[in-house]
Amino acid sequence: MPVKEYSRVWIMWDPIPGWLNTASYGLPPRRAFEAMQAMLADWRVGRTSWEGWDTATQRSRESFARLIGVPSADVCVGAQASQVLAPVAAGLAGRRFLVPAGEFTSNLFPWLVGSPVRTVPAASLADRIDSTVDVVAFSLVQSADGTVADYAAVVAAARAHGALVVVDATQACGWLPFDGSLADVVAASAYKWLMSPRGSAFAYLAPHVRERFVPFAAGWYAGEDVHDSYYGGPLRLASSARRFDISPSWPVYSGTAPALEVIEEIGVAAINAHNVRLANRFRDGLGLPPGDSAITVVDVPEAEERLRRAGIRAAVRAGRVRASFHIYTTDRDVDAALTALTDG
Repeated sequence: MPVKEYSRVWIMWDPIPGWLNTASYGLPPRRAFEAMQAMLADWRVGRTSWEGWDTATQRSRESFARLIGVPSADVCVGAQASQVLAPVAAGLAGRRFLVPAGEFTSNLFPWLVGSPVRTVPAASLADRIDSTVDVVAFSLVQSADGTVADYAAVVAAARAHGALVVVDATQACGWLPFDGSLADVVAASAYKWLMSPRGSAFAYLAPHVRERFVPFAAGWYAGEDVHDSYYGGPLRLASSARRFDISPSWPVYSGTAPALEVIEEIGVAAINAHNVRLANRFRDGLGLPPGDSAITVVDVPEAEERLRRAGIRAAVRAGRVRASFHIYTTDRDVDAALTALTDG
């Protein structure tokens, strides 16, 4: 979408100026918020049965699959990144993992529970993959500082040594274009850059590795036919990745489906161009070189207090301010933050 059309895009949101913290949580498009409110209103008075609400779950699955370029049959739905990674961790228990130092713990703790894990600097991850590595697990975009991984290099090194690739795309999906099919597993929580209510998450589970994983959390919603899976045996799980589904939160997925569909309408490439441009406007105003991320960290004296006084909401990670820019962020937001950090 051309930049000149962004004024039409911005009316889809209702942000209070100064929100630079999407890396903590994203703001819902108006239609997503309204869809969730409509579902809650129906629930409050018992207006309808649940089946209509549940159509949003499949819409969400299909939209996520399109966003990362994989078949929807290979995507399971869940609640959080660590939860959708749990069967992966169980299926790969005892394998040797290589993980970036400082990795967000949703993509670390599941492996540490049952496997040997070696950590290396994120910048050297691809170079450190060798025959001693069975699985390389990493965030496509690092939560702490916004560093974008060299996805192609890591995948190439892993394939050269027969290692599996597990990607946490929570801080990437929604603004960074990437081909999920290059990995073996891609997990993402949807409440950040996918701008969904907290409590929806997805995992791409490639068919060639899915057979290693056991769906211990399976319930009626993981059945081949959910309406024929309410009672009794025998076990009749879905043949697709749906066997790893957990029963979804209907209010959450009611808001998730329209949020993901808005991203598809705008286009991830257009969102990427907008976000990175604003991040680089911010970096330039602070005398920093341009980058390739929608997340940037700055070390300015009293930065947290200066931003707070100006009404700018950002995060602090490892003692530095972390600012994150998404499709609803404006040049005015960036300039207000720069004024707060550079005046006086």
